Amino acid sequence: MWVTGYRAYELNVFGNKDKKLPIIKYCLKQALTAQLDDGMEWLITGCDQGTDQWAAEVGLGLKKDYPELKIAMMAPYANFGNRWQEASQARLAELRSAVDFTADVSHEGYQSGRQLAAYGTFMSEHTDGAVMLYDTDYPGKAKFSYERVQNLSSSRKYNVSLITMYDLQEAATTLAEEAENGRFQDF
Repeated sequence: MWVTGYRAYELNVFGNKDKKLPIIKYCLKQALTAQLDDGMEWLITGCDQGTDQWAAEVGLGLKKDYPELKIAMMAPYANFGNRWQEASQARLAELRSAVDFTADVSHEGYQSGRQLAAYGTFMSEHTDGAVMLYDTDYPGKAKFSYERVQNLSSSRKYNVSLITMYDLQEAATTLAEEAENGRFQDF
């Protein structure tokens, strides 16, 4: 299952203490748990700051209940993230060392957008479906991945599950009610 979606800045999420993050991770956990209960064996995600890294974090947390789950993080090209702030680079390195498999689709450093297109092709060809934190009413960089998987849906059995802004709002309401009743758990 390819898990991807918005970058952190597209959702105005800045830092690990942002109040939006538990809501996003709650939705990711619900979607991934459903996929695991349906037979998912591999969670395959990218390395971008945002949905990709949050999915890896949630997946690592799910391993205690689903020890058979395997997680892969794929970068579109070598040295991905090397221009990020030091703390962000360290977080990426930490996640990549914690997952079951990690590799670069292109073994060269960034050269052109063709590497990003090749990455999208690789991810869609090596997965059976996608979970995307994406809403068609709010396009962002994930639009390219969304359009890619939409085109696959007609040519092969490729299931696409979206987590939309409405889903995030519903989760926020649920978590607020749980917090009010003393049942809130952080992700």
